[in-house]
Amino acid sequence: MPSFVSLDDDERVISETAADFAAKRIAPHALEWDKAKHFPVDVLRESAELGIAAIYCRDDVGGSGLRRLDAVRIFEQLSVADPVIASFISIHNMCAWMIDTYGTEDQRRMWIPRLASMESIASYCLTEPGAGSDAAALRTRAVRDGDHFVLDGVKQFISGAGASDVYVVMARTGAAGPRGISAFIVEKGTPGLSFGPSEEKMGWHAQPTAQVILEGVRVPATAMLGGPEGEGAGFGIAMNGLNGGRLNIAACSLGGAQYAYDRASRYVADRQAFGGALIDEPTVRFTLADMATALETSRLMLWRAATALDQDDPDKVPLCAMAKLYITDSCFQVADKALQLLGGYGYLREYGLEKIVRDLRVHRILEGTNEIMRVVIGRSEATRVRASA
Repeated sequence: MPSFVSLDDDERVISETAADFAAKRIAPHALEWDKAKHFPVDVLRESAELGIAAIYCRDDVGGSGLRRLDAVRIFEQLSVADPVIASFISIHNMCAWMIDTYGTEDQRRMWIPRLASMESIASYCLTEPGAGSDAAALRTRAVRDGDHFVLDGVKQFISGAGASDVYVVMARTGAAGPRGISAFIVEKGTPGLSFGPSEEKMGWHAQPTAQVILEGVRVPATAMLGGPEGEGAGFGIAMNGLNGGRLNIAACSLGGAQYAYDRASRYVADRQAFGGALIDEPTVRFTLADMATALETSRLMLWRAATALDQDDPDKVPLCAMAKLYITDSCFQVADKALQLLGGYGYLREYGLEKIVRDLRVHRILEGTNEIMRVVIGRSEATRVRASA
C-alpha cells in the first residue's frame, strides 16, 4: 500500500478511512463474491455511510462535496481490496454527479439524498449493441407524447442491470448525431423496462452485467435530465462524465495492481529457490523495479489529471485520456507480472492474482477503449502543434 506521507491531515484521513473499510468489509470476501458471482448490495450501502456514494456531489443535497483528487485516492484504496466493487461504486458516483451537475433543483433534491445513502443504486446506460466507441450513433429513441416521453431501444454491457434502482439513460430525442441526444432518469419497475440475462464474463463477476431493454417505457417529461433545457444536451453530459469515469477506472486499475505487487513482492521475499530467497535473484529484482516504477508513474499521472479536472484546466480532456491509457495498460502489465512471479501458484484462484488479471483486463475497454484514448490525445496534440506553427 502506498504511503500517505505526501498528503495533508484531511487527505490522509479520507484515504485511510477508505483503506480501512476496504480491508475489513471488502477484502475478506472478494474471492468468495467472485466465485459465487455475488453482488454485495448490503456492503455497498455500508460504504455509503462513509460518504463515498456521492463523493463529488454538492453537500446541500447530501453529497460529500469532495474533489476528483480525493475520489481517485478513495477508489485506489477500495480497489486494493476489490477493483470490481470499487468500479461499480465509481459508476454509481458518475450517475449521481450527472444528476447533481445537470439536473434541475427538483431532480437534485429528489435523487441525490437517495443516491448518497445508496437507498437507490444507479446504473449508467450509454452503450448499445451497435454503438460502443461511436456513442453518437446510438439508436435508442425517446419520443414526446404530451407530458411524457416514450423510450424504445436496447442498452448493452450495463453494470448493475436488473439490480440497480435507477438508470441514467441516453436516448435520441432529435436528429442523427450528437446534438440529438438527451438524458433521462428511469426508475426500475417502470412498465416496459426489462433486463437481459447476466453476461458470462472473463472477470468482474461480483457485479451483474446485462442488457437494459426499453419497450415503450413511458416516463414523465420531468424525467429528462435538466428539464426542457436538457433536450439535446445528453451527448455533452456523457462526454463530460467520461473524463471523471476515465480517472476512476484508472484508479481502480492502480489499486488492483498495487495489491498484485504487494502480494508478489511478499511471495518472492519468502520463497526459497536456488539456495536463497527469490527476491535476491537479479531478474526478479528487475521485474519488481519495473512494476514499482509503473505504479509510481501511474499514481503521479492520476493525481495530475484529477487536479486538472478539479481546476477545469483547458487540457483536462487529453490529460484524463492519457491517464486512462497509460494507467490501465501499465497496471494490467503489473498484475500479469505479479502472476508470473508466483509461477503456478499465481494461476490458482486461492492466491487472488488470477482474479486481478481477469478484472483489470476490461479496464482497457471501459470508459472509451484505449484505442479511442489515442484518438483523443492525438487530436489534441495535432491541434496544439498547428496552433503553435
